[in-house]
Amino acid sequence: MQSSRIAELLDPFLGEPDARRLTPDALQHISTYINLLQRWNARVNLTAIRSEEEIVTRHFGESLFAARHLFPGNKNDAGVPHFSPPLREVGTSIVGSDITTRRTKVADIGSGAGFPGIPIKLWAPEISLTLIESNHKKATFLREVTRALTLTNVNIQTTRAESLADIKFDVVTLRAVERFESILPTAASLVAQGGRLALLIGQTQLSQAHSSLPALNWSRPISIPHSQSRVLTIATNPQEGNQVSKSGRY
Repeated sequence: MQSSRIAELLDPFLGEPDARRLTPDALQHISTYINLLQRWNARVNLTAIRSEEEIVTRHFGESLFAARHLFPGNKNDAGVPHFSPPLREVGTSIVGSDITTRRTKVADIGSGAGFPGIPIKLWAPEISLTLIESNHKKATFLREVTRALTLTNVNIQTTRAESLADIKFDVVTLRAVERFESILPTAASLVAQGGRLALLIGQTQLSQAHSSLPALNWSRPISIPHSQSRVLTIATNPQEGNQVSKSGRY
């Protein structure tokens, strides 16, 4: 697919000036990703969407929409975009500073074909990304995509999310997973103090999310462009040592 057409389709999800932050290399990566997805889809059911343009809008558009809200960029003195750390540094004296002592750790639960995790990595390449996918065939696809796009600091975990309960992440993402209500406590248990849980869901699922995780501070949901019912909602874990039930299974 032509990079110019990809950029045109993604523009409503990014807007100005964010749309200009997709470099030619990033657009080429998206094109390569689509080609791989189409080839693998003939053998493994990664997505029910077959149209390349719909793949761009419904998968990449929604994922990058989340990325721009999770990792808003600024420009340095040279006018080059960079990403300010979105979270308070845990265990350091650095708060609200552009100086980071570690990479921002992001986990994508039930990554499937890689959405939204890999597009977020393309948007914010400095993050450390963990893709959690228990299906072995899908995990193999994720490894091939990661190699093809020469992505670094990507860890693919072929396991269930609750098996990683001892690891904490700055950002945890969740999109289009089965057993949504039961996986929510597990997802929240992976969020570090001051970290965020980002959900790409239907509006009808908002009440489930709020009632399942009342201890989190929920932002107002943001409507996703070109959708009548899909929203992005982000919750913050405000409590030090916050213990969330790990009874959910994924």
